[in-house]
Amino acid sequence: MFDTLSERLRKTLATLTGRGRVSAADVDVAMRDVRLALLEADVNFKVVRDFVARVRERAEGAEILESLSAGQQVVKVVHEELVTMLTAGDRTLHLSGNPAVITLVGLQGSGKTTTAAKLAREIVKRGRRPLLVAADPYRPAAADQLETLGKALDIPVHRAPTGTTVLDIARGGLEAAKRQARDTVIIDTAGRLTIDDALMAEVRDLSAAVGAVETLLVVDAMTGQEAVNVATAFAATVPLTGLILTKVDGDARGGAALSISAVTGVAVKFLGTGEKSDALEVFHPDRLAGRILGMGDVQTLVERAQDVVDAKSAAKLEEKLRKASFTLEDMLEQLQQVQKMGPIGQLVGMIPGMGNLAGEAQAAVDRGELRRTEAIIRSMTPRERRDPSVIDGSRRRRIAAGSGTSLTDISRLVKQFSEMQRLMKQLGGMSGGRRGKLLSGQFPGAR
Repeated sequence: MFDTLSERLRKTLATLTGRGRVSAADVDVAMRDVRLALLEADVNFKVVRDFVARVRERAEGAEILESLSAGQQVVKVVHEELVTMLTAGDRTLHLSGNPAVITLVGLQGSGKTTTAAKLAREIVKRGRRPLLVAADPYRPAAADQLETLGKALDIPVHRAPTGTTVLDIARGGLEAAKRQARDTVIIDTAGRLTIDDALMAEVRDLSAAVGAVETLLVVDAMTGQEAVNVATAFAATVPLTGLILTKVDGDARGGAALSISAVTGVAVKFLGTGEKSDALEVFHPDRLAGRILGMGDVQTLVERAQDVVDAKSAAKLEEKLRKASFTLEDMLEQLQQVQKMGPIGQLVGMIPGMGNLAGEAQAAVDRGELRRTEAIIRSMTPRERRDPSVIDGSRRRRIAAGSGTSLTDISRLVKQFSEMQRLMKQLGGMSGGRRGKLLSGQFPGAR
């Protein structure tokens, strides 16, 4: 969602960091480009105006313009002000009460039901026992969907017969949670196609009746400024405690995500980053700002890795790498684990300095290069995976036919893997200091 904006901002700020001293005129030109980039990304114009004014005021200070590292300092100011723009309200997810009640509200199509299941999974990771409540008596399909999602996650779902009122369903859910010793209740409320008084009254009455500690608005980030309008309308009449932005993995311009908190004063607490049940991220303004400016987001990358790789597997892999006994079977396992962490382009964008390669990395995945590599390895025998040197002409033809690839693809993969093994053997035979020099490119053959 932020790819275009990120690329524009990186290019603009690079004009400042690529020179020695920076003049007030240089800052003005850069701020004009930043302003255009934000407006084109559909960020609220008042938010853009205030943001640019704050950056310009700080960047044109004498202590920055007279510095030899003025460009880097201007980038630092932009990062800090971007974090300020993204920060509003209390981003903590409160879980007080027994059970703690969370109400999810929003319009139809915003991803409320899917988000309820994702949030339940997130709460399980925090050591709690949630119960999902399907409080939409108008759409039986919504209750069916929630029940299916709950079953996949092994989380119970409370639902009631058609014709039961929203309040009765919610109260029944609280009673069910107490009977089942569930300490958290997540209520998936009914949505509407548009905002109306009946919807607002129903949501307000429900939150008050069940003593909701959190009332979270689920908003589709791909709807642009309409998402901001929806959030503003809900915040004016419903006691919102936070926002969940869904579909931020989409290809919309991203302006809603950047301006929604600044306009409404309500904190974004989570980001929905995909369709799967684990595609929900805790929102960190500093991390998102870093991603947008190409500074990476190593912390989120590490957290995702920890979710899919257990310590025992990591230690085993480390030992194989150290002894240069890494095989194509291990490579296949690593490819599968990386894909579980999320879209490749998104992951590459989290590595500092690699933001400009995120699009290329994702394009390679979209072209099927990872699937092609996986298909080639799967078409090999166990012996071939352990020792690719046995792959002769006839074996290559068999592997190509089995994987639907060409002989060139097979040869390329085998060659790349041989180079990887050679490098690992070099690293394994070196002392720590020499190993670091090789990785940093100070020895021949390191690049």
